[in-house]
Amino acid sequence: MKSLLRIAVVAGLLLGSSAAFAAEVTPVGTWKTIDDETGKPKSIVKITDEGGELKATVIQVLQSEDGPHPICKACDGERKDKPVEGMNIMWGVHKDGDTWDGGKILNPHDGKIYKVKLQPSADGTKMTVRGYIGFSLLGKTQVWERQE
Repeated sequence: MKSLLRIAVVAGLLLGSSAAFAAEVTPVGTWKTIDDETGKPKSIVKITDEGGELKATVIQVLQSEDGPHPICKACDGERKDKPVEGMNIMWGVHKDGDTWDGGKILNPHDGKIYKVKLQPSADGTKMTVRGYIGFSLLGKTQVWERQE
C-alpha cells in the first residue's frame, strides 16, 4: 500500500512539474534593454498584450547621449520631439509559433522604424529582439533581460 502511495505521489509531482514546464513563455512583462554595441543597459520597457497584439512602451531611459530625459529628435510624425519615456516603441507584434513577429519597432536614437521579431529564452529570463529591414538576415539583434 505504501509503495502505491509513493508511486501516486511521484506521478503527481511529475505531472505537476511537466504542466509547469508546459506553461507558455511570453514577452509580456518588463524588460531591461541592452545595447548591442556597448553591452550596457539602455532603458526599461514594458510589453503589454492588447488583445493578442503586443505593444511596448519605454518606462525609463537608463543611458542616453542626450541626458536622462531625451526627446525623439530624429522621429517623424506624432513622435517628433516627444519624450522617449512614455513612448510606444513597438506595435503590431503577434504570436507565430515560438516567436512573436509581424510588428514594428522604433529606434528612438535614429528615428527609424524596423520590422521586429521577438524570441524569449526557454526560461523566460532573456529575450532576443531582432530589428530588421526586408529580411531578418539584414538587421540588428539585442538581448533584453526580464525585470519582473
